[in-house]
Amino acid sequence: MTTEGGGATGGDGGTRGICAGRVVAVTGAGRGLGRAHALAFAAEGAAVVVNDLGVGPDGAGGSAAPAHGVAAEIRAGGGAAVVHDGDIATPAGAASLVATALEAFGRLDTLVNNAGFLRDRMLVNLDEDDWDAVLRVHLTGHFLPLRQAAAYWRAEARAGRTPDARVVNTTSGAGLLGSVGQGNYAAAKAGIVGLTLVAAAELARYGVRVNAVAPAARTRMTETVFADAMAAPGAGAFDAMAPENVSPLVVWLGSAGSAGVTGRVFEAEGGRLTVMEGWRPGPTADRGARWTPMEAGEAAAKLLAAAEPPGPVYGARAAAG
Repeated sequence: MTTEGGGATGGDGGTRGICAGRVVAVTGAGRGLGRAHALAFAAEGAAVVVNDLGVGPDGAGGSAAPAHGVAAEIRAGGGAAVVHDGDIATPAGAASLVATALEAFGRLDTLVNNAGFLRDRMLVNLDEDDWDAVLRVHLTGHFLPLRQAAAYWRAEARAGRTPDARVVNTTSGAGLLGSVGQGNYAAAKAGIVGLTLVAAAELARYGVRVNAVAPAARTRMTETVFADAMAAPGAGAFDAMAPENVSPLVVWLGSAGSAGVTGRVFEAEGGRLTVMEGWRPGPTADRGARWTPMEAGEAAAKLLAAAEPPGPVYGARAAAG
């Protein structure tokens, strides 16, 4: 854990904005979306804990340079930032993330869970190590920091200092619709949606609001997998896949202005924001008695004919071809 800059109390980063006075921890903030989020929070007045292990796109290696670079960039702009270089997918690393915020700024108001990497394989080629590694960084890497932050906020609430706290989790279209060749990643991101819904319900009593964002942006995780879709446009054209396009929504969800918004999933791509509507009852048949298998099949066929078709799984057409 390395702390740099900042003071003993949360500041406004030298500017006034919708997050002035708030302290925000962003995991995986050394590059890509996390970097964009950290800089955007600082621009809106937040003091930022910049977490990153500096690993490669597959989780290999590691370097403190990316996190230190983002923290230096924030401080150069007049903001307050500290570096946390612990592994947030371990209990000790998650605990030290919250401790870093408290030691440097005296509080924690917002947690943005963003860290992750890919190890893509078709299911028949996906081994347990690649399955475990991806679920660990994405799903466990959301759960452990969330648990630590929630324990802090619960203690604050019980002491009569009910927080105005926020958690922004990072899911994916892969977790909402599926993605060919990404069974481990899709499972982890779907799990994050479930975790978000449970946390929103359980933590509301402590003043915590929990939401998730499914971003579409050009990062190390997407620029090769979806090379055509993520390609940068020509000079002067709007870069719809720039990570910075996602950050305004994340910053708002992490601000006090998002009070009353919890347990929701948003999709953010370019200039488009969408509230994603998840599983809810559709066409239903109830005979008031047990079905036979044949009757159940006939009823199911009628219900499917009346139901909305599911969205296409990412990459399904290419895989079929």
